[in-house]
Amino acid sequence: MAAIPITTAMVNAALGATAAQPLPEDAITFETGDLVVYPAHGVGKVDRVGMEEMAGHKLHLIQISFEENRMTLRVPVAQARATGLRKIGTPAAMSEVLTILSGRSRVSRMIWAKRGQEYLAKINSGDLKQLAEVVRDLRGTGDGSGTSYSQRNLFELGIDRLAGEFAAASGIDKPAAMERLTATLQTARSADTSRVEKAAASAAAAAAAEADAAA
Repeated sequence: MAAIPITTAMVNAALGATAAQPLPEDAITFETGDLVVYPAHGVGKVDRVGMEEMAGHKLHLIQISFEENRMTLRVPVAQARATGLRKIGTPAAMSEVLTILSGRSRVSRMIWAKRGQEYLAKINSGDLKQLAEVVRDLRGTGDGSGTSYSQRNLFELGIDRLAGEFAAASGIDKPAAMERLTATLQTARSADTSRVEKAAASAAAAAAAEADAAA
């Protein structure tokens, strides 16, 4: 199917529709200096919030800079929630992240193609809890190794996003945050291995006992 060309009239119509949108009653208030998370780009900083004129339309915009990506983004205030823009997690939320990463990984029985799409959707959702769950479930040997190429790519994308927010929320640099998250995953992986080994030993002992009883 041929791509539909974007015309100036279409752009003006889109800007006009955005400018006409009322501010949602449950809209989050953003202020200059706030650290925020935009699902597709990670952690950024609000440079300013105010009215700007674009193609003759006045829009209430949030300007965000992303130092790591060296980019600037403008998001209409009325669409902030819909785009997934939010403030960074609280210390309590970061504590919950570590708890999730420490938990047992859960693997769906869906084929990988569908699971991969589901994991990517969760990573791009902007939801901190879902992001932590994806990293936990794809952790492999604790650092994402021992998995397929596509699984490792998703793991690295997820833990990179998670480390960026963990660093900003904890007041540490990203490498230190990555080290903390990786250590937590490795500890959890060791616990998983221990549980599997104990279960296998218990099953073997039970089978041996049954064999002895039948002899």
